[in-house]
Amino acid sequence: MAHVILGLLLIAPQSFYGLVKGFEAGVALFYSASSGSIKRALDNLHTRGLVEVASAETGGRGKKTYRVTEAGRREFHTWMTGEVAGSDLESAALSRLYFLGLLEPSERVPVLHRIEARIESDLTRFSQLDKELDTKDIPEGLGDLAAHQRATLDYGIASFQFALDWFRDYADHHRPRSE
Repeated sequence: MAHVILGLLLIAPQSFYGLVKGFEAGVALFYSASSGSIKRALDNLHTRGLVEVASAETGGRGKKTYRVTEAGRREFHTWMTGEVAGSDLESAALSRLYFLGLLEPSERVPVLHRIEARIESDLTRFSQLDKELDTKDIPEGLGDLAAHQRATLDYGIASFQFALDWFRDYADHHRPRSE
């Protein structure tokens, strides 16, 4: 979540309330977060020196507007251009796709290729599990359960295949003209 907040603040400095609205308006399509978790992540980014208070209103609510520091810019860039890690591949991939326009054009396709590589790795793992299941005996009385569990795996494989095809196509259409 910290990197998503950095991305939103790189688009424009904003208040905590603005960040919450930013999540609701677009980020929520691929990343779910409560206002409390956004606040904790923002406070942590501030403590780490990755964001700073750009302005603060006195009186009333004391609204603070946050912006990304140079260290925060480096952290965001490292995350965007690094390996796609974590257990939630869809959120990790879509978060990078959402903020891809913040990178230099020459950096974008390599990010898409790293996403593709991670999807391929996960797809291979699930496909191997699918083949292994073909050799397993289903205990008596668990046939219905096993059928639905297998359908879940089939859905996952189809979902990964769709994502892989989609990211490949997207990368192909966004290559610099010189490639």
